[in-house]
Amino acid sequence: MNARTEGATVSRHQLRGITVRVINSRPDIATRAVLERLDQALELIALYAPRRFRRMTQDLSGIVVQRFPCRGAFFPQTRECLVELTFTVNPAHTLPEIAASIVHEATHARIAAHCGTLPEALRPREERICRRAELEFGTALPDGEVVVERARRSLGLSDLEVAPQVDWREAARRVESIDRQQLPG
Repeated sequence: MNARTEGATVSRHQLRGITVRVINSRPDIATRAVLERLDQALELIALYAPRRFRRMTQDLSGIVVQRFPCRGAFFPQTRECLVELTFTVNPAHTLPEIAASIVHEATHARIAAHCGTLPEALRPREERICRRAELEFGTALPDGEVVVERARRSLGLSDLEVAPQVDWREAARRVESIDRQQLPG
């Protein structure tokens, strides 16, 4: 899915050996703040899951941070992990949550690197593998309770709930509507 980028500032950075592109379409969000929180989340992965961090740097070509209809995504065409812009800087979300989202998407990258794109029928299974990676990561963290709880809750969902069909156009329309309401002019 292509994100709307007109009027956005695009910048390229290196964090812990990972190329990071920030597509900042929100003038109320400082790119510096995005990078600080992202770096702290990556530090958690490097400290508490060093093997996973090393694999992640091999499986991903980089991270892109931008507005998006969900907190994270993996783009197999570019091998990039997306971390949603407002999720990254929202103080209501903890660093472990941001890190767990990256772990989840990096697990998709790992699967794609070894198996290619899986058929639609296997999406629920792939999602559960990614949630188990989050769970494992959350249990390694000293303050990973919110990650563990969310992963456990997701693992109990039905196939349709754990891997829902998303209308990406409608989701993008909702994000644009929210941004129009929150931003002046």
